[in-house]
Amino acid sequence: MKRRILLIVTLIVLLVIGGVVYYRYYFVFGDGTKAGTMNYFVHKGYMFKTYEGRLIQSGIRTPTQGSVQSNEFRFSVADEKVAEKLNRSAGAFLELHYKEYKHALPWRGVSNFVVDSVLSVRPFTPPNQPY
Repeated sequence: MKRRILLIVTLIVLLVIGGVVYYRYYFVFGDGTKAGTMNYFVHKGYMFKTYEGRLIQSGIRTPTQGSVQSNEFRFSVADEKVAEKLNRSAGAFLELHYKEYKHALPWRGVSNFVVDSVLSVRPFTPPNQPY
């Protein structure tokens, strides 16, 4: 009887631990699309080589300061084919689809945002700015 109770308690503890690990590292918390100009994309790491990038989204005018701020989207890429396409698209205007996780895994990248597909690639054309 003691052995059976110990087995049930052990199974419940393992299920709870498994659920917590799944929720923290594998559950897709959100997904969406970001668009902007990619200005940084590297393959780096000590033990796990991962692809990391930055997408600069168009500026947002603040009502108090009247200045333009850029919004930077930092992301990781786990798929080799998506990484190859992004590597060829430095400086282009991109639309990227991403998944957001609660926490990063070393072999998936350093960001909670993981790009899983490139929706479109267009040459970057700077906006007309009066001088």
